[in-house]
Amino acid sequence: MRIHRSPSRLSFRKRRRRAGCASYVLLLGVVASISALTWAWLNRSQPMLAGTNDRLTAARDAFQRGDLDQAIALTRQILAEGFTAAPENYPRAVVLLARALIYRSYGEYNRAADRESALQMTREAVQDSPSNLDITAAYALALAVNGAPGEAADAARRVLDEQPDHTLARTALALAYGAAGSHEVALRESAQAVETAQGDSRLDALRALAIAYGDIGNYELAAQTAEQALALNQNLPLLYFERALYAMQMGNSDDATVAYYQVLTIAPDNIKARLRLCELSSMLREHDNALSYCTEVTERAPSWSDGWYQLGREYFLQGNFAAAQANFHRCSSLQVMQNIPVGERRFECWYLQGQAAQILGDCESLLVTYNEFRAMSADETVLETWVYPPEGPPGCTG
Repeated sequence: MRIHRSPSRLSFRKRRRRAGCASYVLLLGVVASISALTWAWLNRSQPMLAGTNDRLTAARDAFQRGDLDQAIALTRQILAEGFTAAPENYPRAVVLLARALIYRSYGEYNRAADRESALQMTREAVQDSPSNLDITAAYALALAVNGAPGEAADAARRVLDEQPDHTLARTALALAYGAAGSHEVALRESAQAVETAQGDSRLDALRALAIAYGDIGNYELAAQTAEQALALNQNLPLLYFERALYAMQMGNSDDATVAYYQVLTIAPDNIKARLRLCELSSMLREHDNALSYCTEVTERAPSWSDGWYQLGREYFLQGNFAAAQANFHRCSSLQVMQNIPVGERRFECWYLQGQAAQILGDCESLLVTYNEFRAMSADETVLETWVYPPEGPPGCTG
């Protein structure tokens, strides 16, 4: 049977040409009506996005419900309009954006760049508005979480000199002292921040106080303070990760497990929580669970070397040295390919890979791995050592 397609298409075109101008006018009217209805619906369904005040309110609401992506997007819209467009809300947007970026950065394994974004954004805001205390405090906070405690303390003090009860500035100062190793001073400053905290800043102050308690080894008070922070917002993964950490430091694996499951409840795709559950299961000698969680981590995040390390370690502990060697090799190769600075690499991936190879009698792989380690250990930032006799690894000298 032959299908004649061309004649029907030609006849269709003829009918469209005979329709004349009336059909086009009718079509335009229908499109205009649909556009008007769509616009009206959008205005009804998203009334908060109309002005700067409403966008800022929407951003705060998004932060409170844990939707940090939305909070970041809305505050960036406010910043894009510039200081003159909203002189009162611009500093508030800077503070909220910095906080949202920082909280998001610790909530997942691949978000460290958010802290750098917070620093860049606040630095530019300070350059534009150097006399605004809220912006300077946000800049101090970003400096503190980006490994610049000296600069953070200087910026925070500039704010506190003019406004001693500025909670965010004192919180940044506490975090800066903690990062510099002055934990007792950090505890004092964070406790003072909590005393004066009001509104959104209380969450940050409580978190800083919990960190300070943890740094001095008072994990019980750290956990209690973390619970107070969670009472203010139960939708931020970072708070659960820190609560789990304090529980682990007290040897309370049950509370840590609950905290990690809470992360997965509010963020089902979270990979960092799965790695922590793998580590916890391994510590509890729940090897099947550990393998399951770690395998899932490597499947969901194949470019994250930590997942391959933890999976290799679990295989090593279970005596599956061939699988351990293969996973440790993935871990070491990824670190090299990603140009991770030598001093920041996880050298267990090389050492344990070599041990697995030696147990298996794989001298060729052992020597390659050992020589790679020796080449990297020439860097002065490397503190780890792995030395064989001059004649080579035992069993591989023949």
